[in-house]
Amino acid sequence: MHYDDVAALQRHSSAWRLLRADHAPLIIGFLGEVFVEGNVRGIPAGELAERLDDVLHAMNEGTDPPPFPRTPRAYLDDWAAPDAGWLRKYYPAGSDEPHFDATPATEKAVAWCASLRARTFVGTESRLNTVVELLRQMAYGTETDPDARLAELERRRQQIDDEIARVRRGEVTVMDPAAQRDRYQQFAATARELLADFREVEGNFRALDRDLREQITTWDGAKGGLLEQVVEGRASIADSDQGKSFHAFYDFLLSPTRQEELTELLRRVHELPALDDADDRLRAVHHEWLAAGERTQATVRTLSEQLRRYLDDRVWLENRRVMDILRSIETSALELREERRVELTGEMDALAPTVVLPMERPLYSPPAKAAVDSTGLESGDDDFDSAALFAQVHVDPAPLTAHVRRALLQRPQVGLTALVREHPLEQGLAELVTYLALSDPAFDVVFDDTPERVEWLDGGGLARRATVPRVTYARRTGPQQPSGTNLHPKSVP
Repeated sequence: MHYDDVAALQRHSSAWRLLRADHAPLIIGFLGEVFVEGNVRGIPAGELAERLDDVLHAMNEGTDPPPFPRTPRAYLDDWAAPDAGWLRKYYPAGSDEPHFDATPATEKAVAWCASLRARTFVGTESRLNTVVELLRQMAYGTETDPDARLAELERRRQQIDDEIARVRRGEVTVMDPAAQRDRYQQFAATARELLADFREVEGNFRALDRDLREQITTWDGAKGGLLEQVVEGRASIADSDQGKSFHAFYDFLLSPTRQEELTELLRRVHELPALDDADDRLRAVHHEWLAAGERTQATVRTLSEQLRRYLDDRVWLENRRVMDILRSIETSALELREERRVELTGEMDALAPTVVLPMERPLYSPPAKAAVDSTGLESGDDDFDSAALFAQVHVDPAPLTAHVRRALLQRPQVGLTALVREHPLEQGLAELVTYLALSDPAFDVVFDDTPERVEWLDGGGLARRATVPRVTYARRTGPQQPSGTNLHPKSVP
């Protein structure tokens, strides 16, 4: 790196500012323990403030004046300020409490501090083998000559055949403890780096989305061009090198076969006697990879939803502009209505021209006849259980309609949940669906998008629940008399 590069990092890097902060040991130690070691991808502000309060109390105890006199919320707000950038403060969907998440700069600062600790054992063999294998994959993975690729495959098969022959002769080569610790050290470092990289990938996705929003904000062309730009921008996020690599990694983790293989390999490795000081947290590191990947996928989905709402707002503004223009035309027409010298009327054949092209008419297509072959019929098995043919549930809508009418005699409208409480479901989900399909001239059925939960007990006494749109039965006004059942106010209990 050159002088200008280092100077730019010193001025703009949040990780550099964190290392130079007055309370850097507190910030790096606390955030590293919560977010890096705990692999937390989002925590409520109240819970994080309680954990920080415990740390501050332990550090301030017995000192006068205390080194950290401020409140935990004040420290968290400072760490999430734009001039710091060590925490990301956001409001998740459906929550009015702020949440905090560590930024990639915090991950880098914690990792750099961890790399300064002295190591009693530094493995090099496994890393050399990894480098050689990566070079071999790139060299032969891009080879287009079939003969060269066949030669490489033959060489690898010969190595495998030679190893099989040695094992059959009883010459089994076992990896010594030093080689085991060497490879485990590289595995642990790579596993932790992957967890840190997920947060940086998520941050890069946010940066790409932010750049796309800036282009939309400054757009002054037609709507079609804007939509084309948006589609290309979303595709650029998924088709970028980072997006392709992330999706390939995530698809690899989603494979059940790969998950079972990783679980078995991690179990066997952590049971090796030479690795008695292994990190127990890495036993289930693939589950943490999967959780971090799902969080990154959820971030991309959330960004897409926010972008869609942003475009809807722009469309609403354009429609409002059109309505303003129409109102101005109407106002001008009303002002000129009394002017006799101005001809404001005209005749139009239609609001839009009707164009019918001869080739748009579909050609006649004869209906396909189903071929029925009744030859070769075979008798079925006489020993089957025929009870399933008669175990059908039929719900009579007449009693349900009567329940609704009886309830509407006392009030102008009634909800489905109130009806179910007054008249519990006896036939389960089938009866609930019949309530949704009721139709009667005495009342109207109004559906609302707001969801509500309906609960009932099945025949075995188990509690069941279903989430359905809010349903309201409203009594119709007028001389129309309900038909079907004879219900009068006197018959209401």
